[in-house]
Amino acid sequence: MHILLTNDDGIHAAGILALVEGLREEHELSVIAPEQEQSAVGHAITLLQPIRVKPISLSSGIRGLAVTGTPADCVKIGVAEVLSSPPDLVISGINLGANVGIDALYSGTVSAATEGAILGVPSMAVSLDTFSEPDFEPAVAFIKGFIHQVSEKPFPPCTALNINIPSIPLSQIRGVTATRHGSSRCSERFDRRVDPRGNVYYWQAGGSPVIDKNSGSDREALEQGKISITPIQYDLTNYPALEDLKQWKIHVGTM
Repeated sequence: MHILLTNDDGIHAAGILALVEGLREEHELSVIAPEQEQSAVGHAITLLQPIRVKPISLSSGIRGLAVTGTPADCVKIGVAEVLSSPPDLVISGINLGANVGIDALYSGTVSAATEGAILGVPSMAVSLDTFSEPDFEPAVAFIKGFIHQVSEKPFPPCTALNINIPSIPLSQIRGVTATRHGSSRCSERFDRRVDPRGNVYYWQAGGSPVIDKNSGSDREALEQGKISITPIQYDLTNYPALEDLKQWKIHVGTM
């Protein structure tokens, strides 16, 4: 299988290099990823400046392309310009930190997979639920097996898979479950500071988590020690609300 690997942590990040090492013997790999970290850029694309692509050497002799743009740019350029034919699969990751709940909307990792789905390529985003001392081996082991399962089943059209893996040994993972996109988020807090010239600036400092307490969510699965797989789509239409909106009597201008 020909797999396009990308991420938002940058082409030299440990997560993508772990995927390269884990998949290189069984699959043809094309590594096209941001030259620098592009975390939390969402589905941004580059329009007002050129996008530069630079060949680099990765581990074990694998060659990659470092892109000055965003994760979505990497997939666009890979499919439309760089690769001689579309890949069979796009994998974005392995990201440091889970992309669950509202965080998935900000994630460059998830957006790269979504871009693959937009372009008609089966795509998945993979994230590990930790920011410190990551062990990518369980995630790589799961993905290696999951790729074979994906190749044997029809991939959901217009859909990407958002996969989140608990940061525990593979033997302790309590299963795999299909989940919904939850609403967990962090309450936002900013540090207000003043620079030496008296100008006020702000530094985002995070905050306490606001957890989705409804069952079946991606965050709940991680807390139970399970791998979460959430099908996500780029059609943002709220269809029940659309039907309600059609019943509104909306006028042009004030009446």
